[in-house]
Amino acid sequence: MSQSVERALAVLPLLAKGPAGLTPVADALGVHKSTALRLLRTLHAHGLVYRQADGRYRLGSKLFELAAGAIENLDVRDIAHPHLVELNHATGHTVHLALHQDDEVVYVDKVDSRYPVRMYSRIGRPVPLTVAAVAKLLLADLPEAERRALADRIDYPRYTARSTPDAAAFLRELDLVREQGWATDLGGHEESLNCLGAPVHGPDGRVVAALSVSAPSVVIGAEDLLELLPLVLRTAGAISRDYSGETA
Repeated sequence: MSQSVERALAVLPLLAKGPAGLTPVADALGVHKSTALRLLRTLHAHGLVYRQADGRYRLGSKLFELAAGAIENLDVRDIAHPHLVELNHATGHTVHLALHQDDEVVYVDKVDSRYPVRMYSRIGRPVPLTVAAVAKLLLADLPEAERRALADRIDYPRYTARSTPDAAAFLRELDLVREQGWATDLGGHEESLNCLGAPVHGPDGRVVAALSVSAPSVVIGAEDLLELLPLVLRTAGAISRDYSGETA
């Protein structure tokens, strides 16, 4: 990489910390002020930095426009799918990816288990909000006011004796999920089905999707399924890094 490009790229994280004048930029780059000024003028001409009235420079609107456009055009399903397949190969269990849309959490991808007992679920089908691990992960990331409003307006079907009974219990569960960074559904929707999930984060740290591993209790018990947590978290982390464009 050319020295000029390296220096220009070094300016951006510097200004991400806040506006800076010519001298601090030059000092941080270890170059003469005339060199720093040429770099700043070039970046300014392309809208990547902006010169304020006080003479200091800050990040420009073009940079945010490019970032927003890149994120908008990313399809988390395409990015996640190879990782879901790898997780399925490693565990043999059904793997799902889900997104939050309005007041629904919907499966957007699925890799079926490799054994005869299959989980009945379909891409595009909403999941039960109050019990599904992926739903808990996505809803737990909502701002507190939105979480409480949602909890107050949804129903709490008693699918099994382990189903979430009411709004207070649901909010406590979401608080736990926020704290620990993963979620389970251990017989809450179907007595014989256990599920373990982890969140996929976007570049701003918000949860953009959730993945889960599901299996019948006749295949793997709840305790054994929980032993897969490190693998599930690593998979979610790998998807998050790919989605955000981060290096490992």
